[in-house]
Amino acid sequence: MSSLPKYAYLGPAGTFTHAALRAMVDPDTAEFVPCVDVVTALGAVRAGDVDYAVVAIENTVEGGVTATLDTLASGDPLVIVGETVLPVAFELLVRPGTELSDITAVSAHSHAWAQVRRWANATLPDATFVGASSNAAAAVALADQSRSLDEVGFTAALAPPGTGEALGLTVIADRVADSVSAATRFVKVGRPCPVGRPTGADKTTLVVHLPSDHSGALMEMLEQFAVRGVVLSRIESRPIGDRPGEYSFSMDLLGHVGEARVAEALMGLKRTCPVVRFLGSYPKADGEVTDVSMDTGDEAFDQAANWVESLRDGTH
Repeated sequence: MSSLPKYAYLGPAGTFTHAALRAMVDPDTAEFVPCVDVVTALGAVRAGDVDYAVVAIENTVEGGVTATLDTLASGDPLVIVGETVLPVAFELLVRPGTELSDITAVSAHSHAWAQVRRWANATLPDATFVGASSNAAAAVALADQSRSLDEVGFTAALAPPGTGEALGLTVIADRVADSVSAATRFVKVGRPCPVGRPTGADKTTLVVHLPSDHSGALMEMLEQFAVRGVVLSRIESRPIGDRPGEYSFSMDLLGHVGEARVAEALMGLKRTCPVVRFLGSYPKADGEVTDVSMDTGDEAFDQAANWVESLRDGTH
């Protein structure tokens, strides 16, 4: 039985998630476990069947990956311990002998299709979209010559670069994307553990419920960050599921729970909001150091705390 750490990911091999996992973890030092979807991958971490999962959390075209955001927002706690960002472009694959004019249906993951809609409307205006659990899975199905195209249900598939050559399919178009700078952020997720020390180039992810549905409630939540100089790099609303019109907020902030300004912002949220779920503090993929003003750095908070203490003991 392998003693190597196990990593779940959206499979099969050849997906963008698989590429992200390989970018984060040396394949010789871990066991990779393909899963049919994000929910299953994160569920395997919660169940203790694997040590970590690598999943997509947002992309530059479609925004947050809702399956990841919603699965992290409920259930037993999980934390993000690292991230990586990959550029995303696709190749359009067909069986040998298929022409562009023969394509009537294209299969891909829904997030992939969202990133090529304009290209597809211009290039294949009459083609329909067929959803797949992953782009690699669609390509594998198309490459199965034991099944007719009618049985497969589509005539082309979008897949990561290199998939066509590996499966013996024809690349009828490459570098397919609506945006040449499209990218997807992937995160490494594990069970709760001690948080590493701040690096100065960190990100913290949270899920927060508003205290109540009243005028100014969102502003009150955001003030917890603003008055402490904490920058939010992402904020998205997600339905809570209890009643229509009730939402939680998934957010990334630039900073680390080990920094005073971030810790105090979290304390403010905990005092005023019914649910605050901490999803980890971890190094940013770009390594860019967060600019912190002098009045919101740790030294400024320490000086303020010492001043208050001097008021209490009469030494001011």
